Order: sequence, then C-alpha cells, then structure tokens
Amino acid sequence: MMDKQLKYFSLRLMNNDMPWVNLTQEEVNDLRNKKFELTQYGKQKLRKMMNDNPTIDEMIDEEARRERSNRILERYNHFYTLECSGLAHGTPITPEFQQAMALECMLDALRCENLNHEFDMVPTADINDLIERLYQQGKDYLERVRTFQEEVQK
Repeated sequence: MMDKQLKYFSLRLMNNDMPWVNLTQEEVNDLRNKKFELTQYGKQKLRKMMNDNPTIDEMIDEEARRERSNRILERYNHFYTLECSGLAHGTPITPEFQQAMALECMLDALRCENLNHEFDMVPTADINDLIERLYQQGKDYLERVRTFQEEVQK
C-alpha cells in the first residue's frame, strides 16, 4: 500500500512540478528502470576501472616507453633535417629519394637509441610507434596552419 502511495505521490509531484511533461505512471516507471540500468552500468564500469588500474611497474614501463618514443622521434627529426638541409633547395629531387632518406633517418634514429645493444633486428613496435608519431606530428602541423589561416582571415 505504501509503495503505491509513493508512486502516486512521485507521479503527481512530477506532473505538478513539470506540467508540460505529462507522463503516465508507466512512463515514469520506464524512466526509473532506465536510470537503474544506467546506474548499474556505471557501477560495473567503475569496478572494471578499479580492477584494471595499472600497477606502479606498468606505469613506470609506460612512461619509459613514452620517453623512448619521444627520443626516437626527436632523433629522426634531427637526422631528417640534417639530410634535407644539405640539398640545394632543402628538398629531395624525387619522391624515391625522399622515401630513401626517410628510411635512412629512421634507421639512424633507431641505431642511436640502441647503441649499447646488438643492432641486427629492429623491433617493429619501435617502427610502428615512429610512424604513428610522425602522422601525429603532421596532423599537429596542419592544425597549427589551419588555426593561423583562420586568425589571418579574421
């Protein structure tokens, strides 16, 4: 009996406070069920996040990986700049030359990173990471150019 009175009161309160909504009891119950489902979903996600929290060792490894990635990208940019600045106009003559220079600079950057290790194989993770970072560097540059152009046009 008390439960029915509470539902009636909440429906009446909702309809009185927000007359433009005009919900039926069924619609109110449906909204409550959806809220409950979302709350349960949120609790599950929170539990998963708490269980999936990285350990200190994992966080240290991730930070070391980021630092390594940054060093390789910086070295690549340095070698590429040196290679291109020696050319007449600062650019390769053909796309093939540009590709060859890019690969040579990648290997130079990875050789420098692995100076104290035997260097007969390159981890593909390092190459993939460098490629990803170069794409991001290009996207960042294009975003800066776009922003600059928008500011000039104002």
